[in-house]
Formats: sequence, C-alpha cells, structure tokens
Amino acid sequence: MRYPTIFATALLLSMPCAATAQISADVVKIGVLDDMSGPYADIQGPGDAVAVRMAVEDFGGTVAGKKIEVIAGDLQNKADVGLAVARRWYDTENVDVIMGLGNSAVALAVQGITQEKNRIAITTSAGSTVLTGKSCSPLGMHWVYDTYALANGTASAVMSRGGGDSWFFLTADYAFGHSLEQDTAAVVKKKGGKVVGSVRAPLNSSDFSSFLLQAQSSKAEVIGLANAGADTINAIKTASEFGVVDGGQKLAGMLVLLTDIHTLGLKTAQGLLFTEAFYWDQNEDTRAFSKRFAERHNGKPPTSFQAGIYSAALHYLKAVKAAGTDEAKAVVVAMKKLPVNDFMTKNGSIRDDGRMMRDMYLLQAKKPSQSKGEWDLMNVVSTIPAEQAYRPLSESECPLLKK
Repeated sequence: MRYPTIFATALLLSMPCAATAQISADVVKIGVLDDMSGPYADIQGPGDAVAVRMAVEDFGGTVAGKKIEVIAGDLQNKADVGLAVARRWYDTENVDVIMGLGNSAVALAVQGITQEKNRIAITTSAGSTVLTGKSCSPLGMHWVYDTYALANGTASAVMSRGGGDSWFFLTADYAFGHSLEQDTAAVVKKKGGKVVGSVRAPLNSSDFSSFLLQAQSSKAEVIGLANAGADTINAIKTASEFGVVDGGQKLAGMLVLLTDIHTLGLKTAQGLLFTEAFYWDQNEDTRAFSKRFAERHNGKPPTSFQAGIYSAALHYLKAVKAAGTDEAKAVVVAMKKLPVNDFMTKNGSIRDDGRMMRDMYLLQAKKPSQSKGEWDLMNVVSTIPAEQAYRPLSESECPLLKK
C-alpha cells in the first residue's frame, strides 16, 4: 500500500540538512485536542492522551536528543473554542503537532491554519472527508477512518444481505453527521437503493423520541444512524424501547465503537453491523497493547481512536527522528516516505491528499451467549482493503492534486 508523493521532491528542498538540523525551543511538543468532557469523551478524550503518552514512552522519551512533551486540551465540541486553543498552542506554547481533533468542525478549523502557522495537524478522531477533499492541507493528515470508509463498508454490507434498499437517516447536525449521511446516501443510491428521508438532531441530544418516530413512520427498511458516541447510544436505546427492530426495520450504526457496545450491552446491540478501524481482540499484537492500555485507563481496552492516535504519535516521532528536525514541512516529507507499521496498522502509507491508507474491518456485535468476558463484544466479519475502503484519488476534490 505505497502511494507516490507528488510533492515530496519540492518539500524535500525545504528540509534542513543534518548539519543544521534543530528542534525548535529544544522540545518536541505534541498537543492532544479532543472532547475531554462531552458526548465523545469516552471514545477519545482522556484515553487519547493516555495513548499518546504511551507512544512517547515506547519511543524512548526523547528525539534528536530533545525531550518530548505532551499536553492535552478540551475542544468542547465548539469550533471557536478548539481553534482558540490551537492558535494559543501554536503561537505561544511551541506545540509542533496537534492530534485527536475529535469534532469535524474543529478539525477543519485547525487544519485550516496549518500552513499559516507552519505546524502539523493530524486528525485521528473526526471523520469528515472534507479534510482530505476541498479543505485538504499539505500539513494536515487524516489518520484512523473517514465517513466514506464507514459508509462504504456498512451500507454495502447491509444492502448485500438483503432488505436494505430504502433508508432514512437520523443525523448529527454538524459537519461530521452531514458528511456521513451524504457519503452513505451516495453508496445506497449507487447500489440501486433510495433515501426516503432524514432528520437532523442537535449534538448531545438527550431525547431521541421524536426523531425515532419520524424514522419509524418513514417505513424505510433501514434507519441509518449518522452520529457517534453518546448520541448513537441514546438513539439505539430509544429504538429498542420503541420496538423498531421488532417492527421489521433495521438499524445501521454508521460509527460505532467498542465502548458504545459495552454501554449498550449485547442484549440490545447483538447483531449490529458496523465498520471499524480496529478491534482490541484481533491478534496477539492488538491484545498486548490493549492490556497495557487498559492498565492505565480504568480497565478499558482502547477504542480505534485511542489505538489510532498512538499510531499517529509514534509515526510522527519516527519522522522527526528521520528528518532531524521538527520543522513541519520536513517532517511531513518523512512521514510520507516512511511506511506506517505498528500493532494497529501494517504497511500503511500517507497519500498526497493527507489520507492515511490502512485496512478497515466489518464488525458485528456478538450475541450474549457468545461473549466470554466483559469486553468480548464483537466478531470480525471481514477485512476491507484500504484501496476498497477509501475514496479513490481520481474522485478527490483536494486542490493540492490539481497543481
């Protein structure tokens, strides 16, 4: 999975030679900017900070002879708040790279200032494909997943199993939800299905009754949940109370993570199909990392976001070492040159639009009788190769590719 980098030669010219290599302010500083207290805190937030600190420790704590520091901040799911934190970090606190960015509106805002600040942004928790589309940046990367991959994997799986030709969407009313609905609807229509309607719910809604009633009355075969975190959990719980599945409709969770299934319980979640970037119980490597992570994070295995931000931090540090500097353009050249290899990703690579190419997985929540432990919650149904999971470059709207 290696992709040629169109801009590598040009950017390489700006890379300092070994004799002049340096680390700004004598420290490499990583900022973790995520939802630390809101509806997404459980799937990213404090756990992301734990994962990045683990990556720093595993790397050795220093790079190019300089100390590595990690700071964390709460974006509060508000673009203005997240952008203000990012500007302060870049301008006055010598932060070299910001990771996490677990809200698409915040991620787009922060990535939008990377060239102005000559700093790097790596989105590991937000999903909007606009990050590698119209709003792509030469200093921005999208690491774990995106809404195209979620839509492509889950919608294709649901429709291939029959009885999924008509869809109604319950959508989180901000950039991520809109992108997820749009990408899923495109897959549905491409495969001959139709979208009969949608309703948009405010982020962190506490009552999904009216939204589920609209979905039920639509008579759609599938209700697509274009939301995440606590919103997904509340929507699925409400759907269970309303007897949506018993009434013949299917639920398609477009972004579902380990902690969501744990909160819902297998009695409610059993059979749910969804697309993911990682599951802790895939192999010996994932289990070994997850055990270490859980020891530091209240006994919880990592979500794909938390595993993914470890991957991003470790690869970033490898690139700083290879480049001999934390200068943004030089580090990006090195990141695109080096293959991504860790417990989560094997032979991944970063495309010219900033998309990190890695395999995705179709998962299914187990039946209660199949589970052998508290976190034994899913089966891996199939692997989706990166080239099939993500939007092809030939369809990209990234302006960098047109130069």
